[in-house]
Amino acid sequence: MKTAIDASVIVAALNAADPAHEVCHGLLVAARHAVLAHALSETFCTLTGGRLGIRLLAADAAALLCDQVAPRLKARNLTEKELLDAYLETAARGIRGGAIYDYLHLVAARQAGALRFYTLNLSDFQAFHRPGDPAIVHP
Repeated sequence: MKTAIDASVIVAALNAADPAHEVCHGLLVAARHAVLAHALSETFCTLTGGRLGIRLLAADAAALLCDQVAPRLKARNLTEKELLDAYLETAARGIRGGAIYDYLHLVAARQAGALRFYTLNLSDFQAFHRPGDPAIVHP
């Protein structure tokens, strides 16, 4: 089954102190997942920014992403047309402001043919989920 993940799953998979670490790490290593390429930047930001009580050196975060994460992902960028089409869908889905960033993860998962989209932030995605989108599931 084709799956996609967001940055919350990647961060938890890398952070042994995260309550969801074991399940997210197991998910990350179990298969190759689709991911919006921007999720790698979000993960780098979280790992180096200190928001979680950990603050990795940039070189260490980059090494983790290169060595342990990227080989398990199929990262994709959205084309200009895919982005603009997504923006046109926002009104019908009730998306405003920063929710566009979450929605673009779901768009990338849909474009990749994923049947399931794993996230630790279910409510962020369920609000704008519609039939035809990948199922939003907690790992």
